[in-house]
Amino acid sequence: MSLARVQNFAVSLDGFATGEGQTLEAPFGHAGERLHTWMFATRWGRAMLGRTGGTGGVDDAFARLFTDGIGAEIMGAGKFGPPGWQEDPRWMGPWGPNPPFHTPVFVLTHHRRPPVEMEGGTTFHFIEASPAEALETAREAAGGQDVRIGGGPTMLREFLAAGLVDHMHTVVVPVLLGRGVSLWDGLEGLEKDYEIETVSSSSGVTHMTFTRAGV
Repeated sequence: MSLARVQNFAVSLDGFATGEGQTLEAPFGHAGERLHTWMFATRWGRAMLGRTGGTGGVDDAFARLFTDGIGAEIMGAGKFGPPGWQEDPRWMGPWGPNPPFHTPVFVLTHHRRPPVEMEGGTTFHFIEASPAEALETAREAAGGQDVRIGGGPTMLREFLAAGLVDHMHTVVVPVLLGRGVSLWDGLEGLEKDYEIETVSSSSGVTHMTFTRAGV
C-alpha cells in the first residue's frame, strides 16, 4: 500500500507551524516567511520560484523529496486560503495558475465546490470527509504512489492522532514565535509510535524524520 507522508513541514523552536493573525496578505500570520526561508534558499526552492542559484547540501536534498513518489495531496481549508476564501468563487489558491503540486489535491472543507483544474496537472477537489475517508480517496487517485499530507497543522494533528501518517519530515527552524497554531498539541507520547532521526544543517535548521515502526 502507498504511504501517507509529510514533507518539508516547518515548525518553530516552540512548536508553532504558523503564526497568529492569518490574512490574505499574511498567510502565515505574524510568522511571515521565517519558517520557510531555509527552503526558498535551496536550489530546489529557487527553481520552484523560477529563479536560479541557491544552496545545495542537506537542506536541498530534503527539499527535493517534496515531489518524489507523490501521486496525490490532502490539505486543509486553511492551507488552501485565508479565512473567508469559501465565499469567493474566484479564489483558486495562493500559488498562481501553476501550483507546485502537479497531482490531484483534496481540500478538506465544509464548503464543497466543483473541481478546479490548474496548469501543470494540479486539480483541486473539495471534499468533506474524515481523515481516514480522505486518505482512502486520495490513495485511489494516487495510482499506487504515496499521498502527501500537506497540512496545515490543525489538519495534520488530526491525521497523526488517527494513526494515519507513515512517514513525517519536519524541519525545526531556530525562531521563537510565541503564539500561533501548534503542531504538537494533544499528541503526547507520539514518539512511541515512530523511529525518529535528526540531521542538523549548517543553515541552522534541524531535519527530523518520523518513520512508523514496521514501515
